[in-house]
Amino acid sequence: MAVLVSVIVPIRNEERFIERTLLALRQQNFPLDAAEILVVDGESTDKTPEIVASIAAQDPRVRLLTNPRRWSSAGRALGVREAAGDYLLIVDGHCELQDPDYLNKLVRAFETSGADCLGRPQPQDVSRATPVQQAIAAARSSPVGHHPDSFIYSDQPQFVPAHSVAVAYRRSVFEQVGNFDDSFDACEDVELNHRIDKAGLRCWFAPELQIRYEPRGSLAGLFRQLVRYGRGRVRLMRKHPETRSLKTLVPALFVAGLPVGLLAGLFSKWAALFYLSVLGLYLAIILLGSLGVIRKVGCWRAAAWIPVVLIVIHLASGWGQWREAFQPIRENPFSK
Repeated sequence: MAVLVSVIVPIRNEERFIERTLLALRQQNFPLDAAEILVVDGESTDKTPEIVASIAAQDPRVRLLTNPRRWSSAGRALGVREAAGDYLLIVDGHCELQDPDYLNKLVRAFETSGADCLGRPQPQDVSRATPVQQAIAAARSSPVGHHPDSFIYSDQPQFVPAHSVAVAYRRSVFEQVGNFDDSFDACEDVELNHRIDKAGLRCWFAPELQIRYEPRGSLAGLFRQLVRYGRGRVRLMRKHPETRSLKTLVPALFVAGLPVGLLAGLFSKWAALFYLSVLGLYLAIILLGSLGVIRKVGCWRAAAWIPVVLIVIHLASGWGQWREAFQPIRENPFSK
Protein backbone atom coordinates (compact mmCIF):
# COMPACT_ATOMS: atom_id res chain seq x y z
CA MET A 1 0.00 0.00 0.00
CA ALA A 2 1.35 3.45 -0.91
CA VAL A 3 2.06 5.89 1.90
CA LEU A 4 -1.08 7.90 2.58
CA VAL A 5 0.03 10.18 5.44
CA SER A 6 3.51 11.57 6.10
CA VAL A 7 3.91 13.03 9.59
CA ILE A 8 6.75 15.56 9.74
CA VAL A 9 8.18 16.24 13.20
CA PRO A 10 10.78 19.08 13.15
CA ILE A 11 12.69 19.10 16.45
CA ARG A 12 15.75 20.30 18.32
CA ASN A 13 16.59 19.36 21.90
CA GLU A 14 13.29 17.64 22.69
CA GLU A 15 14.53 14.76 24.87
CA ARG A 16 11.86 15.50 27.48
CA PHE A 17 8.94 15.11 25.08
CA ILE A 18 9.88 13.31 21.87
CA GLU A 19 9.39 9.74 23.12
CA ARG A 20 5.85 10.55 24.28
CA THR A 21 5.00 12.28 21.01
CA LEU A 22 6.30 9.41 18.88
CA LEU A 23 4.50 6.84 21.05
CA ALA A 24 1.19 8.64 20.40
CA LEU A 25 1.88 8.59 16.65
CA ARG A 26 2.99 4.95 16.61
CA GLN A 27 -0.12 3.81 18.49
CA GLN A 28 -2.53 5.25 15.94
CA ASN A 29 -5.37 3.00 14.72
CA PHE A 30 -4.11 3.40 11.19
CA PRO A 31 -2.77 0.90 8.62
CA LEU A 32 0.88 0.34 9.44
CA ASP A 33 2.04 0.57 5.83
CA ALA A 34 0.01 3.70 5.07
CA ALA A 35 1.94 6.12 7.28
CA GLU A 36 5.49 7.32 7.81
CA ILE A 37 6.93 9.46 10.61
CA LEU A 38 9.79 11.73 9.56
CA VAL A 39 11.64 13.12 12.58
CA VAL A 40 13.86 15.98 11.37
CA ASP A 41 16.45 16.77 14.01
CA GLY A 42 18.19 20.15 13.99
CA GLU A 43 21.51 18.91 15.37
CA SER A 44 20.26 18.50 18.94
CA THR A 45 22.84 18.78 21.71
CA ASP A 46 20.90 16.56 24.12
CA LYS A 47 19.86 12.89 23.82
CA THR A 48 17.07 13.53 21.29
CA PRO A 49 18.83 11.83 18.31
CA GLU A 50 19.66 8.75 20.37
CA ILE A 51 16.07 8.42 21.57
CA VAL A 52 14.68 8.75 18.05
CA ALA A 53 17.28 6.38 16.58
CA SER A 54 16.37 3.75 19.17
CA ILE A 55 12.67 4.04 18.29
CA ALA A 56 13.42 3.98 14.54
CA ALA A 57 15.36 0.74 15.00
CA GLN A 58 12.16 -0.84 16.37
CA ASP A 59 9.65 0.76 14.00
CA PRO A 60 10.37 1.05 10.24
CA ARG A 61 7.75 3.79 9.91
CA VAL A 62 10.02 6.16 11.90
CA ARG A 63 12.91 7.81 10.03
CA LEU A 64 15.48 10.12 11.59
CA LEU A 65 16.65 12.90 9.28
CA THR A 66 19.39 15.41 10.09
CA ASN A 67 18.72 19.12 9.58
CA PRO A 68 22.12 20.91 9.53
CA ARG A 69 20.34 24.27 9.21
CA ARG A 70 18.75 23.68 12.64
CA TRP A 71 15.79 26.05 12.31
CA SER A 72 12.30 24.58 12.32
CA SER A 73 11.62 26.15 8.93
CA ALA A 74 14.50 24.21 7.38
CA GLY A 75 13.33 21.06 9.17
CA ARG A 76 9.84 21.42 7.76
CA ALA A 77 11.18 22.05 4.27
CA LEU A 78 13.43 18.99 4.46
CA GLY A 79 10.54 16.87 5.71
CA VAL A 80 8.37 17.99 2.78
CA ARG A 81 11.11 17.08 0.30
CA GLU A 82 11.56 13.62 1.84
CA ALA A 83 7.86 12.83 2.38
CA ALA A 84 6.18 10.15 0.28
CA GLY A 85 2.58 10.62 1.47
CA ASP A 86 -0.45 12.06 -0.26
CA TYR A 87 -1.19 14.10 2.87
CA LEU A 88 1.54 15.85 4.88
CA LEU A 89 0.98 16.66 8.56
CA ILE A 90 3.20 18.85 10.76
CA VAL A 91 3.50 17.85 14.42
CA ASP A 92 5.95 19.49 16.82
CA GLY A 93 7.97 17.44 19.29
CA HIS A 94 6.47 19.01 22.43
CA CYS A 95 2.77 18.29 22.24
CA GLU A 96 0.03 16.02 23.54
CA LEU A 97 -1.76 13.94 20.94
CA GLN A 98 -4.19 11.72 22.85
CA ASP A 99 -6.59 10.52 20.14
CA PRO A 100 -5.64 7.07 18.68
CA ASP A 101 -7.90 7.80 15.68
CA TYR A 102 -6.19 11.09 14.84
CA LEU A 103 -4.77 10.05 11.46
CA ASN A 104 -8.08 8.43 10.46
CA LYS A 105 -9.87 11.68 11.28
CA LEU A 106 -7.26 13.62 9.33
CA VAL A 107 -7.84 11.58 6.16
CA ARG A 108 -11.61 11.75 6.65
CA ALA A 109 -11.50 15.54 7.03
CA PHE A 110 -9.58 15.88 3.77
CA GLU A 111 -11.95 13.56 1.92
CA THR A 112 -15.22 15.01 3.21
CA SER A 113 -14.24 18.69 2.96
CA GLY A 114 -12.33 18.48 -0.31
CA ALA A 115 -10.01 21.12 1.16
CA ASP A 116 -6.43 21.65 0.09
CA CYS A 117 -5.24 21.99 3.68
CA LEU A 118 -6.53 21.58 7.22
CA GLY A 119 -6.34 23.74 10.34
CA ARG A 120 -6.79 22.65 13.93
CA PRO A 121 -7.09 24.08 17.46
CA GLN A 122 -3.78 24.25 19.28
CA PRO A 123 -4.48 25.08 22.95
CA GLN A 124 -1.60 25.03 25.42
CA ASP A 125 -3.45 23.69 28.49
CA VAL A 126 -1.48 20.44 28.74
CA SER A 127 -1.63 18.07 31.68
CA ARG A 128 0.97 18.33 34.47
CA ALA A 129 1.41 22.06 33.79
CA THR A 130 2.98 24.31 36.42
CA PRO A 131 1.09 27.43 37.62
CA VAL A 132 3.16 29.60 35.26
CA GLN A 133 2.43 27.28 32.34
CA GLN A 134 -1.27 27.31 33.19
CA ALA A 135 -1.19 31.10 33.20
CA ILE A 136 0.64 31.20 29.84
CA ALA A 137 -1.86 28.78 28.30
CA ALA A 138 -4.83 30.84 29.53
CA ALA A 139 -3.29 34.17 28.51
CA ARG A 140 -2.39 32.96 25.01
CA SER A 141 -6.04 31.95 24.46
CA SER A 142 -7.30 35.37 25.56
CA PRO A 143 -8.49 37.87 22.92
CA VAL A 144 -5.70 40.18 24.10
CA GLY A 145 -3.10 37.39 24.12
CA HIS A 146 -2.95 36.34 20.47
CA HIS A 147 -3.37 37.80 16.98
CA PRO A 148 -7.01 38.87 16.52
CA ASP A 149 -7.27 37.28 13.06
CA SER A 150 -6.24 33.82 14.27
CA PHE A 151 -8.68 30.91 14.44
CA ILE A 152 -6.26 28.77 16.43
CA TYR A 153 -8.49 28.73 19.52
CA SER A 154 -11.76 28.29 17.64
CA ASP A 155 -13.98 25.22 18.04
CA GLN A 156 -16.24 25.61 14.98
CA PRO A 157 -15.81 23.48 11.83
CA GLN A 158 -15.68 25.87 8.88
CA PHE A 159 -13.65 27.07 5.92
CA VAL A 160 -11.16 29.68 7.14
CA PRO A 161 -8.11 31.53 5.80
CA ALA A 162 -5.12 29.23 5.96
CA HIS A 163 -2.66 31.82 7.23
CA SER A 164 -3.08 31.28 10.96
CA VAL A 165 -4.06 27.63 11.28
CA ALA A 166 -3.11 25.31 8.40
CA VAL A 167 -0.91 22.40 9.54
CA ALA A 168 -1.82 19.55 7.15
CA TYR A 169 -1.56 19.73 3.39
CA ARG A 170 -2.22 17.80 0.22
CA ARG A 171 1.01 17.13 -1.65
CA SER A 172 -0.36 19.20 -4.55
CA VAL A 173 -0.24 22.33 -2.36
CA PHE A 174 3.56 22.30 -2.30
CA GLU A 175 3.69 21.60 -6.02
CA GLN A 176 1.59 24.72 -6.57
CA VAL A 177 2.94 27.28 -4.05
CA GLY A 178 6.38 25.89 -3.14
CA ASN A 179 7.97 24.74 0.10
CA PHE A 180 8.48 26.38 3.51
CA ASP A 181 10.85 29.35 3.34
CA ASP A 182 13.85 28.28 5.43
CA SER A 183 15.13 31.87 5.78
CA PHE A 184 12.46 32.37 8.45
CA ASP A 185 13.36 31.67 12.09
CA ALA A 186 9.67 31.92 13.03
CA CYS A 187 6.36 32.42 11.23
CA GLU A 188 7.45 30.13 8.39
CA ASP A 189 4.08 28.42 8.68
CA VAL A 190 2.22 31.74 8.44
CA GLU A 191 4.32 32.70 5.41
CA LEU A 192 3.56 29.43 3.59
CA ASN A 193 -0.10 29.66 4.52
CA HIS A 194 -0.25 33.22 3.21
CA ARG A 195 0.93 31.95 -0.18
CA ILE A 196 -1.78 29.29 0.01
CA ASP A 197 -4.42 31.97 0.59
CA LYS A 198 -3.04 34.08 -2.27
CA ALA A 199 -3.26 31.07 -4.57
CA GLY A 200 -6.98 30.73 -3.79
CA LEU A 201 -6.63 27.32 -2.13
CA ARG A 202 -9.08 26.30 0.59
CA CYS A 203 -8.46 25.49 4.25
CA TRP A 204 -10.94 23.51 6.39
CA PHE A 205 -10.80 24.04 10.16
CA ALA A 206 -11.31 20.65 11.85
CA PRO A 207 -11.83 20.88 15.65
CA GLU A 208 -11.51 17.09 15.96
CA LEU A 209 -7.82 17.41 15.03
CA GLN A 210 -6.95 19.38 18.16
CA ILE A 211 -3.43 18.98 19.55
CA ARG A 212 -2.29 20.44 22.88
CA TYR A 213 1.07 22.17 22.85
CA GLU A 214 3.47 22.45 25.77
CA PRO A 215 3.73 26.12 26.83
CA ARG A 216 7.03 27.67 27.82
CA GLY A 217 8.01 26.91 31.40
CA SER A 218 9.08 30.41 32.44
CA LEU A 219 8.46 34.06 31.67
CA ALA A 220 11.99 34.33 30.27
CA GLY A 221 11.32 31.45 27.89
CA LEU A 222 8.01 33.01 26.86
CA PHE A 223 9.73 36.36 26.23
CA ARG A 224 12.33 34.76 23.96
CA GLN A 225 9.63 32.85 22.06
CA LEU A 226 7.52 35.95 21.45
CA VAL A 227 10.56 38.01 20.40
CA ARG A 228 11.15 35.40 17.69
CA TYR A 229 7.49 35.60 16.68
CA GLY A 230 7.69 39.39 16.52
CA ARG A 231 10.74 39.18 14.29
CA GLY A 232 8.99 36.64 12.10
CA ARG A 233 6.00 38.95 11.66
CA VAL A 234 8.23 41.78 10.41
CA ARG A 235 10.03 39.42 8.05
CA LEU A 236 6.61 38.31 6.78
CA MET A 237 5.59 41.94 6.15
CA ARG A 238 8.89 42.58 4.40
CA LYS A 239 8.39 39.64 2.03
CA HIS A 240 4.63 40.18 1.64
CA PRO A 241 3.85 43.91 2.08
CA GLU A 242 0.13 43.23 1.81
CA THR A 243 0.23 41.56 5.26
CA ARG A 244 0.95 44.90 6.93
CA SER A 245 -1.86 46.12 9.16
CA LEU A 246 -2.36 48.31 12.19
CA LYS A 247 -3.43 45.28 14.23
CA THR A 248 -0.15 43.54 13.52
CA LEU A 249 1.90 46.62 14.41
CA VAL A 250 0.13 47.39 17.71
CA PRO A 251 2.82 45.62 19.83
CA ALA A 252 5.58 47.68 18.18
CA LEU A 253 3.63 50.91 18.68
CA PHE A 254 3.03 49.98 22.32
CA VAL A 255 6.72 49.36 23.00
CA ALA A 256 7.73 52.59 21.23
CA GLY A 257 5.08 54.56 23.09
CA LEU A 258 6.44 53.67 26.52
CA PRO A 259 9.72 55.65 26.37
CA VAL A 260 8.41 58.30 23.98
CA GLY A 261 5.41 59.05 26.20
CA LEU A 262 7.57 59.14 29.32
CA LEU A 263 10.01 61.56 27.71
CA ALA A 264 7.22 63.81 26.44
CA GLY A 265 5.67 63.82 29.91
CA LEU A 266 8.83 65.35 31.36
CA PHE A 267 8.25 68.48 29.29
CA SER A 268 4.47 68.82 29.31
CA LYS A 269 1.95 68.16 32.04
CA TRP A 270 -0.70 67.55 29.37
CA ALA A 271 1.51 64.96 27.71
CA ALA A 272 2.11 63.38 31.11
CA LEU A 273 -1.63 63.29 31.79
CA PHE A 274 -2.29 61.72 28.39
CA TYR A 275 0.50 59.19 28.95
CA LEU A 276 -0.83 58.17 32.35
CA SER A 277 -4.37 57.94 30.96
CA VAL A 278 -3.26 55.61 28.15
CA LEU A 279 -1.30 53.48 30.61
CA GLY A 280 -4.33 53.31 32.87
CA LEU A 281 -6.52 52.25 29.94
CA TYR A 282 -3.98 49.58 28.96
CA LEU A 283 -3.84 48.18 32.48
CA ALA A 284 -7.65 48.14 32.61
CA ILE A 285 -7.71 46.13 29.36
CA ILE A 286 -5.13 43.74 30.82
CA LEU A 287 -7.23 43.31 33.95
CA LEU A 288 -10.43 42.69 31.99
CA GLY A 289 -8.63 40.28 29.68
CA SER A 290 -7.26 38.43 32.70
CA LEU A 291 -10.67 38.16 34.34
CA GLY A 292 -12.04 36.70 31.12
CA VAL A 293 -9.72 33.69 31.23
CA ILE A 294 -9.19 33.11 34.96
CA ARG A 295 -11.85 30.40 34.92
CA LYS A 296 -9.63 28.39 32.55
CA VAL A 297 -6.82 27.96 35.05
CA GLY A 298 -6.73 25.35 37.75
CA CYS A 299 -5.57 27.40 40.73
CA TRP A 300 -5.33 30.95 42.03
CA ARG A 301 -1.55 30.82 41.96
CA ALA A 302 -1.79 30.46 38.20
CA ALA A 303 -4.49 33.12 37.91
CA ALA A 304 -2.25 35.67 39.62
CA TRP A 305 0.34 35.28 36.86
CA ILE A 306 -2.05 36.01 33.96
CA PRO A 307 -1.76 39.86 33.92
CA VAL A 308 2.05 39.59 34.03
CA VAL A 309 2.04 37.02 31.22
CA LEU A 310 -0.11 39.26 29.00
CA ILE A 311 2.25 42.19 29.52
CA VAL A 312 5.25 39.97 28.69
CA ILE A 313 3.50 38.83 25.49
CA HIS A 314 2.95 42.42 24.34
CA LEU A 315 6.41 43.67 25.29
CA ALA A 316 8.21 40.70 23.70
CA SER A 317 6.19 40.84 20.48
CA GLY A 318 6.80 44.57 20.11
CA TRP A 319 10.48 44.32 20.97
CA GLY A 320 10.89 41.53 18.44
CA GLN A 321 9.30 43.67 15.73
CA TRP A 322 11.61 46.60 16.42
CA ARG A 323 14.65 44.34 16.65
CA GLU A 324 13.95 42.79 13.25
CA ALA A 325 13.21 46.21 11.76
CA PHE A 326 16.64 47.57 12.75
CA GLN A 327 18.70 44.37 12.84
CA PRO A 328 17.24 41.87 10.36
CA ILE A 329 18.40 38.26 10.29
CA ARG A 330 19.66 38.17 6.73
CA GLU A 331 20.31 34.44 6.52
CA ASN A 332 20.30 31.28 8.56
CA PRO A 333 23.58 31.36 10.54
CA PHE A 334 23.64 27.54 10.52
CA SER A 335 23.63 27.27 6.72
CA LYS A 336 26.27 24.93 5.36
